[in-house]
Amino acid sequence: MLNKLWRILATGIAFSLFGFGGLFIALFVLPIQRLFIRDTAKQQKLARTTVHHTFKHFISFMSITGISTFNVNERQHLQQISGQLILANHPSLIDVVLLISLVPNANCVVKAHLFRNPFMRGVINNTGYISNDDPEELIQDCNAALQAGHNLIIFPEGTRTTPGKPIKFQRGAANIALRCQATLCCITLKVEPATLTKTEKWYQVPEKKFEVCLKVIATTPKFTHLTSTPISKGSRIFTRELEQFFREEIHNNDGLKS
Repeated sequence: MLNKLWRILATGIAFSLFGFGGLFIALFVLPIQRLFIRDTAKQQKLARTTVHHTFKHFISFMSITGISTFNVNERQHLQQISGQLILANHPSLIDVVLLISLVPNANCVVKAHLFRNPFMRGVINNTGYISNDDPEELIQDCNAALQAGHNLIIFPEGTRTTPGKPIKFQRGAANIALRCQATLCCITLKVEPATLTKTEKWYQVPEKKFEVCLKVIATTPKFTHLTSTPISKGSRIFTRELEQFFREEIHNNDGLKS
């Protein structure tokens, strides 16, 4: 009981650190960086590096305080990739934080409403993260990011997985992969016990410390057979193939450990 109470308290502290940390970085750290770096692309890269290291410390905080443990395979591989489209399932709220903490120069597609979030908008605007507001502009921005060597993180489900239900992908990730001819890096995430899902509040912590297992999949789905297929039809086909691929990988790695 005491352990659970501590984890509720530590989780509350973690959420407070995340929110106010975002404000602090946006109000103080990033403006100082802009004073010394005038080039926009270099400003954004340094901002992404700042977020990368900040999230690394945040993940360490969650481990040290006993909120969770993180098992990651191919950690070194993730530190070396460049210009790849990273696709992952999305079981919990912590997924994007973990991925950005592991992947240098990580970019991501962000829901448009987060650009109005007072705690996050400053960081999002300064990093050059990509809004999903305009579909055509989204493709152009994704392609430019990949060509510039950014590693682009996307959750094909579009939102967190509904607990107890199979994953279901939207067409956005497949559309980006096909239209940008992207190199894929596929990742499965498993959180046990389930927590920080769509249906839970932050204070509804599990009975024991949760564990996040991240696995980089050695082989990735290919879309070369769709090169002569119209994009609209090709994205539907590839979405189904990606969805089936991830379902099988999640099932096969149900007991995965580092």
